[in-house]
Amino acid sequence: MILSAAFRNACRGFPTGSLSRSRTGVRVLSSKERSESGGRSRVFVRDISSSSGGGSAGAAIRFGKQREQTDVPAYENPLREVIQRSREKIASLQKHHPTVKPVLAIIQAGEDDALLEMNKKMAGKIGLDVIQISLPRECTEDEIIEEVLKLNEDRKVHGVVLHLPRTSLTSRVLNSLKPEKDVDGVTDLNVGRLVRGDLNESFVPPVARAVMELMGRHEASLEGKKAVILGGHGPLEVALQGLMQEREMMVLSSAWNTDSLQKQVLQADVVVVTNAGQVNIPHTWVRPGGMVINCGPALVSGAQCCRPSGGDDCGPWVGPLAAAVRMQNVVKSSYRWIQQQQYRPWRLRSLKLQPLSPVPSDIEISRGQTPKAINLLAKEIGLLSEEIEAYGETKAKVRLSLLERLKGQPDGKYVLVAGITPTPLGEGKSTVTIGLVQALTAHLKLNSFACLRQPSQGPTFGVKGGAAGGGYAQVIPMEEFNLHLTGDIHAITAANNLVAAAIDARMLHEATQSDKALYNRLVPLVNGQRRFSPIQIARLQRLGIGKTDPRALTPEEIGSFVRLDLDPAKVTWQRVVDTNDRFLRKITVGQANTEKGHARQTQFDIAVASEIMAILALADGLGDMKERLGRMVVGSSRRGQPITAEDLGVTGALAVLMKDAIKPTLMQTLEGTPVFVHAGPFANIAHGNSSVLADKLALKLVGEEGFVVTEAGFGADIGMEKFFNIKCRASGLRPDVVVLVATVRALKMHGVVPS
Repeated sequence: MILSAAFRNACRGFPTGSLSRSRTGVRVLSSKERSESGGRSRVFVRDISSSSGGGSAGAAIRFGKQREQTDVPAYENPLREVIQRSREKIASLQKHHPTVKPVLAIIQAGEDDALLEMNKKMAGKIGLDVIQISLPRECTEDEIIEEVLKLNEDRKVHGVVLHLPRTSLTSRVLNSLKPEKDVDGVTDLNVGRLVRGDLNESFVPPVARAVMELMGRHEASLEGKKAVILGGHGPLEVALQGLMQEREMMVLSSAWNTDSLQKQVLQADVVVVTNAGQVNIPHTWVRPGGMVINCGPALVSGAQCCRPSGGDDCGPWVGPLAAAVRMQNVVKSSYRWIQQQQYRPWRLRSLKLQPLSPVPSDIEISRGQTPKAINLLAKEIGLLSEEIEAYGETKAKVRLSLLERLKGQPDGKYVLVAGITPTPLGEGKSTVTIGLVQALTAHLKLNSFACLRQPSQGPTFGVKGGAAGGGYAQVIPMEEFNLHLTGDIHAITAANNLVAAAIDARMLHEATQSDKALYNRLVPLVNGQRRFSPIQIARLQRLGIGKTDPRALTPEEIGSFVRLDLDPAKVTWQRVVDTNDRFLRKITVGQANTEKGHARQTQFDIAVASEIMAILALADGLGDMKERLGRMVVGSSRRGQPITAEDLGVTGALAVLMKDAIKPTLMQTLEGTPVFVHAGPFANIAHGNSSVLADKLALKLVGEEGFVVTEAGFGADIGMEKFFNIKCRASGLRPDVVVLVATVRALKMHGVVPS
């Protein structure tokens, strides 16, 4: 076949070397410069169309003699049409999502930049960005996989191409690439989908798609045509066979050393050369009207042209068209990514219950049900894999990025469950909550979410014995729900006691050191210089000191800055422990000789009564939580001024300790419906409500027609009052329905009747 002018121009030579960003645009790094940089570079190429060397396209290899543009104008059209379609898609995408711009990343080994240059040219025409990651030619498998995994997690990258030697393209390397970013269609999953005929879900290798485009232009109908695929065996050959057979062509794969090669070529309407060999194909082998398509240079670095013997042309080269199709795949990937970010309808599979009579104990019922894997449950309710952090097989933290992803999604219906009067054994609020969501989701097929509080170890090991519900309305696994869970209460305990330790340490140091010694400890010399931290500058501003240079403070200002002057008798912050330990209700600290007689009486509270738990329940994000932590009042100075955690300088440390606890924990009921467990119990000494964040996340996940059933602790006159007067004011949410639990036992206690 004869090349058109567009293809001839696209096949002119490119300079080799690595590209580097400079103020004047894109420049070429020499081999010496690259070796001096360690043989590894990461280059971002933008606005490529303006830096393509005079505007001429190119390729690593030039084919055939120059012909007139009018020879075969049909071969220009596929390239032009693919580029135009991709441009239109990009324009539509950026109209609706202006912050999204598709990006292609190319990982290559060595200095052969032919593929980069060709894709760079096409990206510039279409309006994409290209990132090049250059590795040493002798890079290891682990080095390649490390770069691939980074790109897998990069939300700004929508396509990844591996331009590596064939020996480096091992199964381990190929399958480390996320299938949704595999725009060359080389992973096992994409190849399998293609073989199965699932073209909507898979990425077709660009070279294979380009070959089909060229054949479609050459033949009015491909049905019944004979094709020979000549070369190696790999994803490209598999893709070509699948695509050709889908068009009802007769396909034969052949090697260069096949004895009957001449006969096969003579009988073929189309010969596709996927990998150049040592044997030439005489032009006399090609039947009149037959077509030869060369894929070699697009696949193997340095591959030579396969020319028919005695001829001067090897047929149309698919390189530029394949590059354009690759960009089309990147655009397709970016569209899929945007669709993935949208709300997903639930595809929940309920678990079957097998009720027994008489009803077994709660723990026997819990252990008799096999829960779903938590990542499966997360997928069923529309969570993305990057939005969950699994803690074993049956529980996971849910990241707050979900709120940003679904910020445009309308909330579902908000339902509150509360009880009229608390009794020593509990009055079934959790059981009603769980039973209600099981009925809504497992039986009525309506999306619903339960939001429960994490139980304290105090009642778990005391009279009550847990808070996972009861009977056939439980959160499972029951043991994990009641004990430790994902460590939120432990994090609160650590953060709370850090503040307590900081209070006593500060009072000791202020009582035993001079202003100068305290200042040297708080603002130490580092490399000969003192610098205030942001939290220290904030304290200076609260004191009315507008200076930011540590050397500029007067002795009086230094004294005000370093001394909180806490009054030991007015310290309101207590230590906490999550166990009923009655002998810690009153204690004396500071008994060691090193405390120099600074003993004082204090106490331990139960962990869930900590103000940090209250903050966890009301915060709407990590930043908000950090601000609230800083505002906690821990005591008063001798002059009656309130002292806060920010004055102590521990706000950042507290936020770090709480960074995982702020994420709600996902679990499931006995019937496999979702549950968020977050924040703590005891409305008589705390909020006694599930967190604002858990409710907000659940309201987005259930969809506009779904239900979120949240629970208020203790009695209606405490837990429900705090729900309306504190939690609703903080969250801005308003319940649609209140379910009030009134048991016979609670009614008796309410009326002062012996139970």
